[in-house]
Amino acid sequence: MFAVLFVFLLSGFPVAFALAANGLLFGYLAIEQGLMNSALLQAIPERIFGIMSNDTMLAIPFFTFMGLVLERSGMAEDLLETAGKLFGRVRGGLAYAVILVGALLAATTGVIAASVISMGLISLPVMLKYGYSPRIATGVIAASGTLAQIIPPSLVLIVMADQLGVSVGDMYAGAMLPSLTLVALYLAYVFVVSRIKKDALPPLPDLGHTSALQTISTVLLVLIPPLLLIFLVLGTIFLGVATPTEGGAMGAVGALVLAAAKRRLSLAVLKQALEATTKLSSFVLFILIGSTVFSLTFRAIGGDLWVEQLMTNLPGGQIGFLVAVQLLIFVLGCFLDFFEIAFIAIPLLAPVAHKLGIDPIWFGVMIGVNLQTSFLTPPFGFALFYLKSVTPPEVKTGDIYKGILPFILIQIAMVVLIYLFPQFIQGQQKQVYKDTPLQLDLPLNGGYQDPYSNPSQGTVPFVPKFSQPNQ
Repeated sequence: MFAVLFVFLLSGFPVAFALAANGLLFGYLAIEQGLMNSALLQAIPERIFGIMSNDTMLAIPFFTFMGLVLERSGMAEDLLETAGKLFGRVRGGLAYAVILVGALLAATTGVIAASVISMGLISLPVMLKYGYSPRIATGVIAASGTLAQIIPPSLVLIVMADQLGVSVGDMYAGAMLPSLTLVALYLAYVFVVSRIKKDALPPLPDLGHTSALQTISTVLLVLIPPLLLIFLVLGTIFLGVATPTEGGAMGAVGALVLAAAKRRLSLAVLKQALEATTKLSSFVLFILIGSTVFSLTFRAIGGDLWVEQLMTNLPGGQIGFLVAVQLLIFVLGCFLDFFEIAFIAIPLLAPVAHKLGIDPIWFGVMIGVNLQTSFLTPPFGFALFYLKSVTPPEVKTGDIYKGILPFILIQIAMVVLIYLFPQFIQGQQKQVYKDTPLQLDLPLNGGYQDPYSNPSQGTVPFVPKFSQPNQ
């Protein structure tokens, strides 16, 4: 099944339809060979309905719309310009500004492409104009743009929480400290380089024209609105006042209010944001439906048991499993979008992690940081493609590749830190799933709900074979 799926993907066939077609093709072959009951295919409509009625996934269009409205309304440009004035006189100040603004954009937009392209268009010409090394400038921009992958309200964490069967709020809380540590490591790297290679990160000349009071007032006026929006969204989720879906809805309304307050909310901006949100949401929905059809056949013929036996029998126990998973996710991230990885690979790996007693939030955050690393890895890193599309001709592809390598090492180090210090993940669940008794609800309609299955996949009908009435 995976070999044929790989052929489909290499042929350029859309991923969602490749998954569904593959599942139906091998489902037909399994039925013909007596390996699968044809009644199982009746679960497909119910599973699709379960996906459509999944409240957690509603957070994706809300957060996407919020980020696109803010990006289209020029918030990134305002933040970069203001941060540049604040840090410009410091050696490497523009790089510090890009990293901090990248973190703020990640916490308000959650969309990697928007962050990378916005900062590439706005900050890269300024950095090159004042003598910054093209390698360091492009590396800082690409790495900072991918912070949207791990800083809440990341779309990756929403999907990861849904697939691992944990609360999105717990996943957000678990990712907060590692993401802030990653930002600090980026800043530390720029500080060290600015001291070693002073010509590569020069300070800006004194441009004058503004007093200290004017600079402070500008900074406050530009920074306070997005910070308030971040607190409105994430604060209410962490405090338990709102669900992630409700937080996303408030964020979408807040983004509209901020754009209107700046007099940048036009019909064109609204139309662009709605179109992009609809496309991304449809993309996610169809991939989830396709992966559901694929996984239904895969599980029916025992594929999940094969994966479980393969992974649990790896040498090294938990350590061997975690190393194998991280390598697998890293390689897949070079070729596939994170939605595809989350909907295909994570449902197969999650039961093994539960059986080995691995905390799902810790596991999910570690995979999230790893996926962020794969977005930067040459030659297939998506963030590198986004950045190259907006760089001037004098910036070569080799400069981007060389500039990103230190940040890849930093992120690999972050994955290792998360493994060595699980206390990085705040709010870990202490429950060990392998010691939890399995309880199945057996209603009269002949179906059951597996408590460890993905809730968006619905129930799986089956025909129980009891030899005695009291069984």
